[in-house]
Amino acid sequence: MLSDEQFEFAKDCVLLEQWMINHGYKFTYGETWRPDEMQEIYFKKGLSKVKTRGAHGNRLALDLNFWIKNVYLDLGKEDPAYVKLNLQPIGDFWEMLSPQNTWGGNWNDFFDPGHFERRR
Repeated sequence: MLSDEQFEFAKDCVLLEQWMINHGYKFTYGETWRPDEMQEIYFKKGLSKVKTRGAHGNRLALDLNFWIKNVYLDLGKEDPAYVKLNLQPIGDFWEMLSPQNTWGGNWNDFFDPGHFERRR
């Protein structure tokens, strides 16, 4: 049932946030829920590989913004190797919480390091 998956996702988000706070990461929320119309716009712009309702539309994804040493980490402009180096511990923790959790920084076809998702 979708609501059960959403609940498990929400619990893992709380654990991830607490872990990041305890390890000194500064973060804010980016996008969580996304309407289908916005998903289509992102797909057309090449900002998403999913054309129709994706994990955000099902409330099973969270995008975060990060700061490293109080400097905003612009995920779209920074060197991907630098981003991955700095955010890999966060992604590893997220994926350790559940085999259904996936971090966009580990994807082979699309690098999306601010994205944390629960696959169904």
